[in-house]
Amino acid sequence: MIVDKIKAKYFGQPKTDSVEKRVTGIGGIFFKSKNSKELVAWYGKHLGFKTDDYGSTFWWKDNNGADCSTQWSPFAEDTNYFAPSEKQFMQNFRVANLEKLLRQLEEEGVTIVGEMETFEYGSFGWILDPEGNKIELWEPIDSVFK
Repeated sequence: MIVDKIKAKYFGQPKTDSVEKRVTGIGGIFFKSKNSKELVAWYGKHLGFKTDDYGSTFWWKDNNGADCSTQWSPFAEDTNYFAPSEKQFMQNFRVANLEKLLRQLEEEGVTIVGEMETFEYGSFGWILDPEGNKIELWEPIDSVFK
């Protein structure tokens, strides 16, 4: 924090839409599993994950002290949620202003997958990286998970 204040004083404020500020944290790690329910139970029993039907929620504090969550979730092996990617995993990144970010990414030529969707636990958008990996962008409402 002190370094940031010194930088701001002598070098000016960083752009708020800079690449460094687009992603605010890891939202989740999602991967395909042969038996997701059995795997969730194994992680709960042997590694102490506090699990539910979807995996486990890990809690942490952001730089402002706000509660934040990261999801660990095995998906069924035949899920099409990761499509069009054929990979066995999908990353989920937390973002602060999803709608604005999706517009910026589209202007930069990034492939947007589908339309933004909003639920009681946050808004979601999807993009593809240059290797075809689907990335889920999540503007969370963490309080819903408490």
